[in-house]
Amino acid sequence: MTTDDIALHVSGQHLVTGNGRQVRLRGVGLGGWLSMENFITGYPSTEELHRRALRGALGDDVYEAFFERFHEAFFADDDAAYLSSLGHNCVRVAVHYRLFEDDDRPRELKEEGFRLLDRAIETCARHGIYTIIDLHAAAGYQNQRWHSDNPTHASLFWTHRDFQDRTVHLWEGLADRYRANPWVAGYNLLNEPADPSGQLIAPFYARLHAAIRAVDPDTVLFLDGNRHATEFDMFGEPWPNTVYSVHDYSLAGFPDAGDYPGISRGRYVDRGAVEAKFLERTRYMRETGTPIWVGEFGPVYTGDPDRDRVRLQLLRDQLAIYDEYGAGWSLWTYKDIGLQGLVYANPVSPYLKRIAPVLAKKARLGVDAWGSVDTGVRHLLEPIERTFDEEFPDFDPLPFGRQQWIAVLVRHIMLAEPMVEDFGRSLAGIGIEEAYELADSFRFDQCLTRERLASTVRVR
Repeated sequence: MTTDDIALHVSGQHLVTGNGRQVRLRGVGLGGWLSMENFITGYPSTEELHRRALRGALGDDVYEAFFERFHEAFFADDDAAYLSSLGHNCVRVAVHYRLFEDDDRPRELKEEGFRLLDRAIETCARHGIYTIIDLHAAAGYQNQRWHSDNPTHASLFWTHRDFQDRTVHLWEGLADRYRANPWVAGYNLLNEPADPSGQLIAPFYARLHAAIRAVDPDTVLFLDGNRHATEFDMFGEPWPNTVYSVHDYSLAGFPDAGDYPGISRGRYVDRGAVEAKFLERTRYMRETGTPIWVGEFGPVYTGDPDRDRVRLQLLRDQLAIYDEYGAGWSLWTYKDIGLQGLVYANPVSPYLKRIAPVLAKKARLGVDAWGSVDTGVRHLLEPIERTFDEEFPDFDPLPFGRQQWIAVLVRHIMLAEPMVEDFGRSLAGIGIEEAYELADSFRFDQCLTRERLASTVRVR
């Protein structure tokens, strides 16, 4: 193959190779690996606090051994081969800025982060799979939630110029590294940004666009809209060679959802409602004639066969809608401990057996803002919600209103942070060999596959 057979660029509503072949990117997001999330690997709270607790519990040597093996095990050749067997041609690789620079040595880019990303790109390329580099966690937290490794409910990225400067510098380094690699389909510059004012995101994107194009004029840029990749009104005329990326989670896909079709969070959701929401979110792309790419979507599964059957029907409807409008997609997420993953760690694996008491406590207290329910803490939440309804009825904070704002503060911060030490203690006392065994619980040959989900997302 030549570069013209592989390298992509935007042509109207499509991504095409240099020789004119249209390519519709369909595959998975690779979260929980080079950017970690609590529901994916089971710890409470944020990656930074998780890593700090593990280092304290394990000591430097065992800590380093665990993560070295974890990085080898979580995504390797067998994983890419499996995705290729499903007809997938794209992996969106979520990365954390701390892989590439330390907070006490800003702007000094580390080779180790590039080495890990190189391996992911090369592994996918061997199986004919493109990669999109997704900056999932930027310095200063580009949104208010845990998945940007934010330990608070405030996004400092938009109020501190230095965090923006560091992100520009990092992307200049990434663009310089990968500008000649045809298997890198594009750069996803910020995952789910949430600029509270709505006034800063467009100028920052313009600045970042100019900086990257000075280094790499050719690689496709993927820009998430504001408010977690759902709002695109701040964009004017589309930039050349740019895809505007939407995230399309449905109310009917969350753990507290009702039947589908049926009522979820007070709204009736059926296929028509799912399509209407998709059309609302992709209006900018359709009006500007640019490619439609759904960077994240996917239900959360409960383990109840009847309820999960409903969620798979939702997923089938979403995929049918994407087919109708020619949209590419990236299912969230590829691998986890059983909540959403196409592939998941075996419940009797050494890792899950070891952390089982923490997982039970997390479920009981509704810890983690994603994938859990608040049944066990309604006695805490209800008086707070009632007070806000009475005293602050017009309070509607970004990104999802006051009820979600309260849930994040109580469940994800107040209850989750003390549990980080529980998680650290659950692994305390292990040696290097046991650390390897725990990390190997995420190897493809030791994991299980969600077969009905795999059948649903198989590209035919």
